[in-house]
Amino acid sequence: MEELQPKTVSQSRTEQVQIVMPEHINGYDRLFGGKLVEWIDIVAGVVARRHSNRNITTVSIDNLHFKAAAHVNNTVVLIGQITHVGNTSMEVRVDTFVESLCGEKKLVNRAYLVMVALNDEERPTKVPSLIIETEEERLEWEAGAKRSALRKQRSIEAY
Repeated sequence: MEELQPKTVSQSRTEQVQIVMPEHINGYDRLFGGKLVEWIDIVAGVVARRHSNRNITTVSIDNLHFKAAAHVNNTVVLIGQITHVGNTSMEVRVDTFVESLCGEKKLVNRAYLVMVALNDEERPTKVPSLIIETEEERLEWEAGAKRSALRKQRSIEAY
């Protein structure tokens, strides 16, 4: 079995940019929430694949908070990064911004997703540990550990 080398948050950080088109709009002339969830899931998947060097699957979208709307012709920027890792799971935060033409970004959504790395038999497999380099990363790690414990508690209570 190969030794997994720890990785930094920056090694898997991912940014995706979209322009909101008319086909992305709901009945209220805003970005359809389902389309944004699709984009968020893709970004989180790329982050998790980069961190684990494995295929992954989405286990849960833990938190999805819409702070503001995006409209046709807005530039939407999604930035994903690992916040916490377990044995086979990775928590990924995806921040979504609307970017003005002058480059100013306004946060419109923050989501936390849990992804699991899969081996060749599509079974959960170990992921690299995370090297924490900044105070922000340390705070996210600690908050991610609390979210992980809450997820485990909720899953036990569900049965």
